[in-house]
Parts: sequence; structure tokens; C-alpha cells
Amino acid sequence: MDIDKLKFKDNGLIPVIIQDYENQQVLMHAYMDKEALRLTLETGVVHFYSRSRKKLWKKGETSGHVQNVKEIFVDCDEDTLLIKVEQKTASCHEGYMSCFFRKLDADGNLKIIAEKVFEPKDVYK
Repeated sequence: MDIDKLKFKDNGLIPVIIQDYENQQVLMHAYMDKEALRLTLETGVVHFYSRSRKKLWKKGETSGHVQNVKEIFVDCDEDTLLIKVEQKTASCHEGYMSCFFRKLDADGNLKIIAEKVFEPKDVYK
């Protein structure tokens, strides 16, 4: 894939949606720069660019909850990626399989709709 054809924003980042390869659950949303995408393609393990830490990071580098790439898709505008992965343990740093573990109801209240699969304080020391 010619990654130079992709439309990275002015900040050099492209949004990425991560989806479970087997059950199609949306796991998370993050961003990549060209280096993160190159590393992802080279290693088969998802890498991102952290906007808050302003650095490259490998998903699971602390927790061990890596994302092994199964397929990568590019949207019609070539400005968003969808990566289907085999997720080890969980994707959310709060202990849930998906970062989308809360549902907003009609009254505007958040309700947790998933069960934790690990305890963050035991993983992130």
C-alpha cells in the first residue's frame, strides 16, 4: 500500500478505528502518523501516535494487550483507516474489552453495559 496517498491531516495524523476481527465489535478509536502505520505494516502489531504524550506507542507495550493485525481497510476518502485485529485480553485501559463500554440513554445518562475483563491497577503500575 502506498501510504503517501493517504490523507493525513495537517497535524500529520489519520484517524483509525480498531475492530475485532472475529465478532466485528468496535474496540477503540485512535490516531496514527506515517511512522506508526509503517511499523504496523512491518510488524503486524498495531502502533499509534499518542496525541496526549506526543509520541509513538505500540498498543499493549505496558499491558501486554497487543493487537495483531488481520486486515487493514481505507475509506473512500482515503482519510480514515479501519483495522481488524486479534485483540489480546482487552483494548480499553479501564479494563473493558472495548473502549465503548458505556451507552448514552435517551435522558443523557451514561450506563456501563459491559463487564471488566481485567483490573487496571493490577496491570498499570
